[in-house]
Amino acid sequence: MKKVFYIDFDGTITQKDTCQAMVEAFAGEGWQQINELWEKRKISTEECANRTFQLFRATLDDLRSLLDTIEIDEGFGTFVKFCKKECYPVYILSDGYDFCIEYILKKHGYKIPYFANQLVFEQGFRIRCSYYNQDCGLCGTCKLSLMKRLTQPGSQVVYVGDGISDICPAGHSNLVFAKGKLFEYCRAEGISAIPIAGFIEVLEKLS
Repeated sequence: MKKVFYIDFDGTITQKDTCQAMVEAFAGEGWQQINELWEKRKISTEECANRTFQLFRATLDDLRSLLDTIEIDEGFGTFVKFCKKECYPVYILSDGYDFCIEYILKKHGYKIPYFANQLVFEQGFRIRCSYYNQDCGLCGTCKLSLMKRLTQPGSQVVYVGDGISDICPAGHSNLVFAKGKLFEYCRAEGISAIPIAGFIEVLEKLS
């Protein structure tokens, strides 16, 4: 059975969540309370981001400088080569921001299809959610809807993630590699998931 990989970006491909890094670097007081509401699923990603952006003091150049400090998982390059060799499709599904993903992928020389919220800078930051699911209303990017759209019949769906926005797709995947809050959730809910620290472990388990 042919595998298709769906991968979270922030904290999964990157060693640090770029959204978190932005908030810590640029946001004034009050972002913690907004983020707590989001983590408790009381407000949507769109509302959380746009409310938090009102606390920002930064430009696009500031963001680029910050992104230059973000490192990617040490095993990710080997993982990409493995998937290319085996002809396994790889998609990045992110509830983060397209600008950050594009910048970091380009910096490291990767061309991988991705789906994420659109980051807009017009006298300040805001996001547009092009892959929003109105039936749910929480994530800006509905990863589960995208998985259903992109997966070819008969494929084995493999998901790799670490956070809250990965809960839905993990519950509908054939094989899950998880760390952080995603693994905690899977363990609590009885969802089968393989614990990992990074892509080196993913490759070890696959082989």
